[in-house]
Amino acid sequence: MTKVEYKHTEIAVKKKLGQNFLTDRNITRKIVEVSGASEKENILEIGPGFGALTREISAICPHFTVVEKDRTLAEFIRREYPELTVIEADFLETDLEALGREQPLRVLGNIPYSITTPILFKLLENRRLILSATLMMQYEVAMRIVAKPSTKDYGILAVQMQAFCDVRYLFKVGRKVFRPQPGVDSAVICMRPKTDDPVEDAKGFSRFVRTAFHQRRKTLHNNLKESYNLDEVESATLKLRAEALTIEEFFHLFRQLRPL
Repeated sequence: MTKVEYKHTEIAVKKKLGQNFLTDRNITRKIVEVSGASEKENILEIGPGFGALTREISAICPHFTVVEKDRTLAEFIRREYPELTVIEADFLETDLEALGREQPLRVLGNIPYSITTPILFKLLENRRLILSATLMMQYEVAMRIVAKPSTKDYGILAVQMQAFCDVRYLFKVGRKVFRPQPGVDSAVICMRPKTDDPVEDAKGFSRFVRTAFHQRRKTLHNNLKESYNLDEVESATLKLRAEALTIEEFFHLFRQLRPL
């Protein structure tokens, strides 16, 4: 069993929680700097661990909220940063509505590899409560978020995120600056929800995107024909695969469809 010790606190690393602790202060400073975080904002950190990022945030904003599932780490953060609000819980079960009701959230975090996609979709679902989210994640997932059409990485995640947020790839982080060292590199991205949703039925659009990519090798016609009336769609478009469409073309196609 891998164990990590910091300031006399020893923790058995839980693989199921995707725990890899960042050790390079230059990187944590850079993450906070590019996030745009400032003193009077409503900041939320996901999974502070041993507080590498927490320390840099607190230098700018001494009072903010962290969500930590691991009991030992939650106790450590309470002891080291008594001025913070520590929510000992699974982020996926955390009530963001309650946290962001009075002031929108500025989210930061080195998020666990094992639940990166669910975290991203939770943030996306709660986008009206969020100013921005600056997140470190597995490099391959970051590439899928910022992918362009007609590439192997372009899929449901890219379309959903780019449809409702302005997404930027910021920088790569090598695996050697983590304890324990993961088998992959990481990257930092920033997502900023768009002021207005580009489609009225956001949930319907999300279902449509999942259906369009249901089987990547199939055409849009084959993926969509069981769920939508395609009479108003040009045949040339329906012969394409979903990966060929830009975000704007997805919006255009969605507006032409009628669910069966």
